[in-house]
Formats: sequence, C-alpha cells, structure tokens
Amino acid sequence: MQSTAPPIDDAGLVVTAPTYLSVGFVAGSIIALQIAVMRVFAVGSWTHFGSLVIGLAMVGFSLSSVVIFIFKEGVERHWRGAAAASLYLMGPLAVASNLLAQQLPFNAIFIVSEPDQKWRLFANFVLYLLPFLSGAFFLGIVFLKSRGGFNRVYFADLTGSGLAGLLMLGALYVLAPESIIAAPLMLWAAGAIFWFIGDRALMAGAAVSVVALLSIAGYLVLPGLIGVPAIAVTPYKGVSYARNFPDAARIYRSISPFGDLQVYKSSYMHFAPGLSDNAAFNVPEAPPDTYVGLYVDGEGPEGMMRELPPDDAAYYYYLPAFYPYVLKTHPKAFVVELGGGISTMVALHANPQSITVAESNPAILSALRDRRLKDITGNLMGNPALRVIDGDGRLYLAHTAERYDVIDLSLADSVGLSNPGGFAIVEKYAYTLEALLNYIGALADGGILSVTLWNKEEPPKSVLKFYDTMAEAAKAADPHAAAQSLFVASSYLSTTTVLYKKGGFSRGDIAKLRDYTRSMSFDEVYSPGLDVDSSKTEKLLADYRASIFGNATASRPTASTQASASEAPASDDEGESQDAASTALPSTTLGRLAWHALLNGDWPEFARGYVFDISPLTSNRPYFAGYEKFGDLAKTLDRLDLFQDDWGYLVLWATLGVAALVALSLTALPLAFRWRLASVSARGKFGTIVYFACLGLGFIMVEVGLISRFTLALANPTISASILISCLLVFSGLGSLVSERIVDRSRTRLPFILFGISFFLVAYASALAPVLDWIGGLPYGLRLAASFVLVAPPAFLMGFPMAAGMVWLARLGKDHLFVWAWGINGCFSVVGAAMVPIIATSFGLRVVFGVSAAAYLLAIPAFFSLLRPADRRSCHGVAADVPPPRAADIAAAGLSQSEAK
Repeated sequence: MQSTAPPIDDAGLVVTAPTYLSVGFVAGSIIALQIAVMRVFAVGSWTHFGSLVIGLAMVGFSLSSVVIFIFKEGVERHWRGAAAASLYLMGPLAVASNLLAQQLPFNAIFIVSEPDQKWRLFANFVLYLLPFLSGAFFLGIVFLKSRGGFNRVYFADLTGSGLAGLLMLGALYVLAPESIIAAPLMLWAAGAIFWFIGDRALMAGAAVSVVALLSIAGYLVLPGLIGVPAIAVTPYKGVSYARNFPDAARIYRSISPFGDLQVYKSSYMHFAPGLSDNAAFNVPEAPPDTYVGLYVDGEGPEGMMRELPPDDAAYYYYLPAFYPYVLKTHPKAFVVELGGGISTMVALHANPQSITVAESNPAILSALRDRRLKDITGNLMGNPALRVIDGDGRLYLAHTAERYDVIDLSLADSVGLSNPGGFAIVEKYAYTLEALLNYIGALADGGILSVTLWNKEEPPKSVLKFYDTMAEAAKAADPHAAAQSLFVASSYLSTTTVLYKKGGFSRGDIAKLRDYTRSMSFDEVYSPGLDVDSSKTEKLLADYRASIFGNATASRPTASTQASASEAPASDDEGESQDAASTALPSTTLGRLAWHALLNGDWPEFARGYVFDISPLTSNRPYFAGYEKFGDLAKTLDRLDLFQDDWGYLVLWATLGVAALVALSLTALPLAFRWRLASVSARGKFGTIVYFACLGLGFIMVEVGLISRFTLALANPTISASILISCLLVFSGLGSLVSERIVDRSRTRLPFILFGISFFLVAYASALAPVLDWIGGLPYGLRLAASFVLVAPPAFLMGFPMAAGMVWLARLGKDHLFVWAWGINGCFSVVGAAMVPIIATSFGLRVVFGVSAAAYLLAIPAFFSLLRPADRRSCHGVAADVPPPRAADIAAAGLSQSEAK
C-alpha cells in the first residue's frame, strides 16, 4: 500500500562542523540554564530544588519528543523552519519566564496553609519549563534528521553539556545570582548563530544575533526599568530580615561557586549561639554594633563579632563553646569550622597553647581577610596565635599526624540543621560516624572532642540522630570506656553540647562540668553516674507518638506528667535534686532516657518506639532529613502542619508521584494521538521501551548519586556537581563517539559493556567511600584530577548503550520508535532524578548505585529484543513510511534471514 502523505523534505541534514558546534552550544545552554535556575531558587527560596529543576529539563525533552512523534510528518516536512523557530524562541522564553516567575514567588513555608502557594509553585515550574522545551525541541529535530549518524551528534550533545558545566563553574565567579542567566543566554546565542551558518542562512543568523542581544540586554536591564526584583527573595529568609532593620547596611559582598556571601551590619543585630540566660545578670551589655551578620545565599546569619574590650571578655565564658576549656587550660586546640569566628574567639580567650582553624569555604576566608571586615574581628585572621587551614577540617584531621587537646565543632550549620521548608537532601559529612572517628583519632591522650549543635526541635529529631551517631563513635573508639567518656548538656530550644574525652572523664572532671552546667543554668543530659529511671520510657515514647499521630484530644508530653521518667543529676543537695526532677522538660527527659538506652543496650527498642527515624549519620546516609518512618508517611497527609521542618523531604515523595504520573502520561500520549502508528506490531517494541527506560533511569541515578558521594572528597556540593556533571557527560560523549566502531557487533559487544557498567557501579557502591576519604587528603588540584580519573571508566562505557540503541532503531526501520524511545529515556530520567534523594535518605547511597546497576543489567535482555526488525506485515498500511531493514543490518544484528522475517 502506497503512502498518500505529502512529500517529506528528505534532503536530510548535512551535518557539518558548525552543526556539531550548534548542537554542543545549545545542549550546553540547557545544562547552564539548569544550574542558573537552581541558583535563582537557592537565593530566592529555601532551597535550590535541584531534583525538580533537573526533572523540568527532562520533562522538556520528553514532551518535545511526544510533540515530534505526534506531528512527525509535519515536522519532517518543515524541519528547517521548526528548528529555526525553536532556536529563535529559546532565549526570549528564558528571559520572559524568569521575569514572570519573580512576579509569582512562592514560599515553601505556607505551601500547606495557603492553597495559592501551590498554584504559584506550579506556575513557576510551567514558566521555567518553556525554555527547556524549546531547546529540547531543536535537539530532537536534529537527532531525528541525523539518526543514521546519531553517535556523532550525541557526542556533540553530551560533550557540549559537560563543558558547559565547567564554564558555569567559572561564570559563578563573575556573574551575581541576579544576572547568572546571562551565561546560558550567551551559549544559546552562539548555538543559534552556528546553526544558521551551517545552514547557509546568513540573514537568519544576523536576525538571531539581534534577538540574542535584545534578550540579554532585556534580562539585565528590564528589572530596573520596570521596578521589579531580579530575584524575589522570600521575606522570611535571614537576609530579608537584615535588610528590613532601619539602620541596616551591607558592608561586604562576594560571589563565587561557594555562594553569594553578604555581610550586613545593624545596631539591631545580636548573635549569641546558645548563650546562657545567666549572662544577662553577670555580663555588661555588649557595646553597640558588636555583631554583624554573614549570609550565604541569603541564609543566616552566621555571627561575626567585634573584638570585645577586656572588661567584656567574660561574655565568651557564657557560650557552650567554652565547655572543653572548663577542663583544658593552655590547650593545643583545633576548630573544625571557622564560620563567623565566634568559636575561634572563644578558644583565643581560653589561654591556648596554639589554635588551628579550618574553613572549607574560601569565600569566608577572603571575607575575613578583607580590610572592611578586619576591624570588626580585630584582624582575627592576622592573629599570630592562629594557624588557618584553607580546606575542610574533617578531611584535614583524617590525614594529619598532629594531635590536639581540644577539637571543637560548634554550630557549623549557622541557622540550624533544619530550615523552614527544609533542605530535603543536604549531605552533612561533618557529623557522620566516620567523621567523628576521625576527630577522635586526632585527639591527644586525654583530649576532648566538643560538638555543639542547634537543638530547636520539639519533638527532638536531629539531636537524637546525632546522639546515636556520637554513641556509636564512642563505642567504636573504645567500647570499654564509652560510658565514662561522654558528657552532654543542653539548653531548651537552643543548643546541645556533647563532649567526648579520650580515656574517659575523671570524677574531678565530672564535678567541674556539673558545676559549670549548673552555673549556666544548662540542663545536664548525660554524665557518667547520672541516675536515670527508665521505667517510664515506654509511656514517654507513646506520648510523643500520640502528640504527632494521635487524635485531636491527645496532648503533648508535659513536665508534670513525665517528671518521674528521669531523676536530676546527682547532687549533694537531695532537695535540689528532686526539685530539678520535678521541673525537667520532656525533651530533656527524653534526651536522658535516650543516652541511657544508647549506653545500656536498649537503643534498638527505644528507636523502634520513637515517633521519628533517629538512625545514625554515616557516609552512606549523611542526612539530617527524612525523619518520617516509611510506615507513617500516609498518616502525615492530614497533619502536614506538624512537619514544617521536614516538608522538603515530604515534597520529594510528592515529586516522585508527579514524576511517575508525568512519565506515564508522556509515554502513553503517543498511543492516544497516533494510536495506529504507536500500536504498530513492531517486534521487540516492549523490549525497546524497557531498554531506554533503564538507560534513562540508570544514567540520571548514577549522576545524582556520584555528585552526593564526591562531596565527601571535594567538600563543596557546587564544585562536586560541576565536576561530576562535566566528567560524566564529556566521557559519555566520548563513549558515544567510539560506539560507532562496535555498532555492527552490538549483539556480542554491548551486553559486555552493560555488564561492565553494572560491575563498576556495584564496586563503587561498596568501595567508593574509603577511596574518596583517601582522595580528600590530596591537594585540591589533585583531588579534581583524581575525581576525573575515578569517574571516567564507567562514564565512558555509559555513552555506548544510548547511541548504539538509537542507531539500531534507525537501521532497522523503526522510525516510529526512534523519537518515542528518546522521549521514554527522558521520562524515566525524570523519575530517576526524583527517586535518588528518597532512596539515599531512606536506604543509603549504596542502594542508589545498586538500583542503577540493576537497571543496566535489565537493559541486556531488552537490547536483544530491540534488535528484532520491524514486522511490516502487521503495520496495516502504516508501515509504508518505514523502510525495510538492510540485509547487512540484519546480519550485523546477529539475526538470520528467517528470524528477520
């Protein structure tokens, strides 16, 4: 049966050097736009929404493939005009979408209480989807018209994307967040110009140059002209509060991949992390303008203090960071995180022998060395008693031979471990079991590790996770002395300090610490010899669970109902002891019972009974997030107001549901609109769908998982993302290019390649952590080089399967599956991007690599199904557009002529 469709422009795409450059630049602009939008979200909202932005880009690719599939004849007939139109639109859409999105800012804090916020979030996603859709549509047309040489075009696509990641790393040093989208706009402009040069359409090239200049100029100038913010920062971020102080003034700003760092001063600023209430009665009021606030991407403040006059130096005595210096006089001290410098100032006023301080964010070091801030800190960085390590303190202590009397990790998270709206997935490697063992290993005999962290949650969550982690570290370091080596004190809804002494605390040590705790009006949570009545544990755990998941009449635990669950610290004054017991707050009681369970073998039962997941942090699961137990997830839906600090994690589940729905819809849309073509009985169609779904799922999960893993060695998530994305895409692009050599032998070679990818992923799941720990001890340049070397082998192999599969679809005449397969790959990339943070938080990063390895293994039998030629006898007149496979291709696929028939 002859086709009656209008003639198609099959002159074909002549792929020349400008064409490859165009594909590389446009693909690079899409990656760059993803990074830029993440920066806009990070500065304006509570998080960068990384998984969602990646998902948006993948939805763009999937939706564009569906459009091309549905209107395939029209697209092929007018492919030059369609490609040109999509190129013309991408830049203006990026500018308009960003500008409109800033007029519809959403606030994650109110996403439950205000229905309008859901629509604002949806509007933001739709707006930012448009430029991704336009760019993906252009690339889809190029892939369709060059399908016979897909390997090389795909190489240009991946390599351009990878190099753009490195380019954006440099752009973050130059462009502020409010102008960062200029970088992807310039890449898009270059790609558009090269396209028209390759197509010999010089006038169109000149026209797109004008459009590009107007787009970039409009993006940079329009916000000021029409009086709208370039980035609408939520009014509840720390920097928004600082800007609203009547006498607020920004005195410093720097931009880099390490964040948009700003310092504000105001007479209204006070920053006293965990300061004892008793300071108000014993320390004179601090002089005016003592404090300034340091903000990174609007988060903060991280307090910076002026050098106090000698008469006011007693202030430091009232901070919980002073705890180790109650016992250690003239110590050799190490501060793990410099931050704003308050912990370092405490150490300097404790008569130290020497102080070494580390800072993983070079932007903070640069700020403290700046002349504008030197006066504020009393030239802290120039203090001769201070030695500064430009790098991650955790990594330094893991590899140094030095031993210290005091190692201090105080409030490395400046605004707490949970933010409103929640950073759903942020690796906290400084608090993991492995990190704590590194700290303990760097202690001198009798040395003290002091960790102070925020304790602002009721019911407690992050604090209990850290208690579990610290107890595990103490038992691993010295199981016989663990109970004697710990001391814990807290201040209600403020801070908790955990002390570990190598060799154990003496009776005299405990007496001094108790005296100090009492004088500060802190709560003693654990000490050797502290009497705890554990008989009421079950009742307290049940009350906490009822306060979250009980009925409307269930009440929260109260001091009066729980006083008998714990006794006060041992005291010579029995009356004082009983009075303290009767007024103990339930969270304090819970902490005492938790430590009793941790050090007496009752922790598994305690953890099972507690309302939240309080398992320890490890390098495999380094997250203060995902506290809801899996079995309780459905119960959270009608009481989301109780989970404000963990909404970020809960939103991931909603994202996964939406991603799965989108993937299913986009995969099924071709059946709805082109059911005759989509339902052609091409043999191996189901296997083809499975094959490309596995590739999309596997690749994106490896990418996101490796970014999280390599943060362990590179100590900065932005650099880790840029390096890993670049390395994966560039080496995968090389694999795509080389795959051309094995296409004819794919039936025998590709299964081994897929198996090799799975082997690497399983090996990385089990052995990557110690390797990264070793890499972390190298100079930073060598760390970057080592990261490239480590990622290159699997990345190179991961470039083969997609290219080979697409080429074989073209060779076997499965044109109706060629575009659909590309869309399926994108759809399951959306699902994979949403799955990774959930799997990592709930089960660990090793499971992420395990799932990826399983996906690549499943692709092996699916590939054999893909190699089956189209069945032209069942096409019912539709397959007339599908050319018969060549005999040479059938032979190369490993099929006999009878099998092909």
